[in-house]
Amino acid sequence: MDRQLIYITASSDDEARTIARALVGERLAACANILGEIGSIYWWDDELQEDTEVALIVKSTADLVPRIVQRVKALHSYDCPCVVALPIGAGNEAFLQWIGNETV
Repeated sequence: MDRQLIYITASSDDEARTIARALVGERLAACANILGEIGSIYWWDDELQEDTEVALIVKSTADLVPRIVQRVKALHSYDCPCVVALPIGAGNEAFLQWIGNETV
């Protein structure tokens, strides 16, 4: 079971908490860290945008990533939310096992 870090951005702290509670509550993720406000500069609708967002890092497994993406898209206010998964190559084996134990 491959462990993953899923990076998500949200429009506000409230939205980030809603997403985090849903993912952890539904056991799609073992844990979600809300990192707080970040500055974001990006292209959208052919215009350079500059906003503040809230970042989340979610710990889960590779097999649950498609369900996480689907769930975030259902909860998110953006048309195209940032949800990207990064494999965890190594780490505290007990912690990595915990991630697997706490997800469905």
